[in-house]
Amino acid sequence: MGGLKKSKEASTQTGQEKGKEIRIVTKPVVTVADIMKNQRAIKLLYLISLASSGISEKALAHLVYGIEKNTNSKLGYNFVVLGDTPVSKELINELTSLKYTGLVEVSLKNKKLYITSQGKEVLDKSLNTIQGSIDDLKKAFEEIWPKIAPIDVEASLKAVKR
Repeated sequence: MGGLKKSKEASTQTGQEKGKEIRIVTKPVVTVADIMKNQRAIKLLYLISLASSGISEKALAHLVYGIEKNTNSKLGYNFVVLGDTPVSKELINELTSLKYTGLVEVSLKNKKLYITSQGKEVLDKSLNTIQGSIDDLKKAFEEIWPKIAPIDVEASLKAVKR
């Protein structure tokens, strides 16, 4: 465990090569510096920070979808609506990156997303990159949050039942 994988050599049997080849696929690791360069991720981090009592992933998806649909602020996520739930692969990937880098954490108690102290530091350093959008995002959050709060409460109740 933890070492480099080496490809196995093919053994020759009666003139034919037989064996398995292991291919190593590398994937780039997301760093805090990468997040700081990504305006969309910083805006998402800012939205999570506005929810002082945390926000569930489902409510966050509804919030971002509502901002995309009902305001002039475009965050750049593509959504597909399944039933009543908006789903975005880009949003899920970006949220995973925020969790991976430790800027956002998930509470074990109620499954809500909270910004960490490191996330607050990164947000303070990076706010100048989204300076023009801050007021629009805050206004959109305040406008859409009352509609989404019941979804957030529902997700919390489901998490507590488990």
